[in-house]
Amino acid sequence: MDKSLSSKIFVGLFAGLMIGTAIQYLFSGVTFMDTYLLGLADGVGTMFVEMIKLMVVPLVFFSIVCGIVDLKDLTSFGRLGSKTFSLYILNTVIAIVLALTIGMIFQPGAGANLVASTGSAAEFVTTDTPNIFNLIVNIVPSNPAAAFASGDMLQIIFMAILVGIGIQAMKERGAPIANAFKLGNELMMKLIGLVMGLAPYGVFALMINLGATLEASTLMSVAGYVALVIAMLLFQIFIFYPTVVALTTKCSSKTFLRAVREQILFSLSTASSNATIPVTMRTLTEKLGVSKSVAGFGVPLGATMNMAGVSVYIALATIFVANAFGQPIVTADLFTLGFTILLLSIGAGGVPGGGVVMVGVLLHQLGLPPEGLAIIAAVDRINDMFCTSSNVVGDTAVNTIVAQSEGEVAENEAVAEPSRATA
Repeated sequence: MDKSLSSKIFVGLFAGLMIGTAIQYLFSGVTFMDTYLLGLADGVGTMFVEMIKLMVVPLVFFSIVCGIVDLKDLTSFGRLGSKTFSLYILNTVIAIVLALTIGMIFQPGAGANLVASTGSAAEFVTTDTPNIFNLIVNIVPSNPAAAFASGDMLQIIFMAILVGIGIQAMKERGAPIANAFKLGNELMMKLIGLVMGLAPYGVFALMINLGATLEASTLMSVAGYVALVIAMLLFQIFIFYPTVVALTTKCSSKTFLRAVREQILFSLSTASSNATIPVTMRTLTEKLGVSKSVAGFGVPLGATMNMAGVSVYIALATIFVANAFGQPIVTADLFTLGFTILLLSIGAGGVPGGGVVMVGVLLHQLGLPPEGLAIIAAVDRINDMFCTSSNVVGDTAVNTIVAQSEGEVAENEAVAEPSRATA
C-alpha cells in the first residue's frame, strides 16, 4: 500500500507541475484557466494542507505524552532527550559549516550586479534576531489554550512532557489516563491514514499552482544560486543522511532511502515540516521499526528545531545577496554569521516560507539591501521544497540513530539488512 501511495503522489506531483506550466505558457489569459481552474487548484491544495495542519497539534501532544508514558523510567527520558537534542544541534552546525564553506568557495551572485536590475524594493519588516535566552524562557506558556491555538510547538512539547511525567508519577493510578491518551493517539493515527489517502490529489492541486506561477526570467537570473542550494540539499538527502545512518545503525543506506521516499515526495509538495510530521511518524514507526516512544518525542522536536535544510538555504541566500549587491561577506564575519544562522534556523518554524522570513531578518542584521529579499522570495518556493525535504529526512535519520542507540528499533524486515531476499 505504501509503495502504491508513493507512486500516486509521484504521479500527482509531476502531472500537476506539467499542467501548471502549460497553463502559464500556453493558456495565459484564458479566463477559464486563470480564474476557475487555478482557483479550484488553489482551494483544493489549501484545504489539503490545512487538513494536515489540523492533525498536527493534537498528534504532537498525544504522541509525546504517550512516548513518555511508554518509557520504562524517567532516567531513560533524560538520556533520550539529551541525545536527540544534541544530535539535532550537531546536525544543524554541520550543515551551517558546510554551507558557508561552499558559499565562500563558489561565491553565488558574484558579478550579478543586481543593484540596477531591481527597480522596486521588497516590502521589508524590521525584525530582531531571536535571543536564545528569550527562546528558552518562552518555552513555558502562560496560557495553555493560547499555545494550542497559535500552534507554538515548543510550548506544546513542554506541556506534553509535563503531562507525561505527571502520569508516570501517578504510577498505577495514572493507568486510566494513560490509556485515554493511547486511545487518542490511535485515533489521530487513524485520521492521519484517512487524510493521507487524499495526498495524491492534494499534491496534484498544489503543483498546478506552483507550475502556473513560476517565472522563467526570474529563475534564469539566479539559476546559479538556486542550483547551488538544491545541490547541497540533495547531497544531504541522498548521500549524507543515508551514509550516516548506515554507519551508525543496522539500517543500510538503500533501505533508508526506500523508507523515506514517500516522505520526500510529500514534503516537496507541502514545503512544511509541520505538515509532514504525520508522514515522518509513519516512516519511522512503520517502515524503519523505530519505537513510538522515540518517534513520538523526537519528530515534533525535530520539526521545531532540526532545521539543517533551512540553515543551508539561509547561509547561501545571504552570501548570494551580499555578492549580488557588491557587499561580499568577509571571512572574519563567518563565525558571527554562522551563530546567527543557528538561532534563526531554530526560530524559522516548520511552515512554508519560514526560511525567506529569516533571510529577511539576516539581511537587516548585516545591513544588506532589503531589495535582495525580492530576489530570494521570487524563487523561495523551489528552494523551500528541497529545504523541507532535507529537514524531515534529517529528523528521520537522527531518530533512527537515537532509537538504535537506545535499543528501540524493531528487528524486522523493514530494518534488517536485506540478506534474506525471498524465502
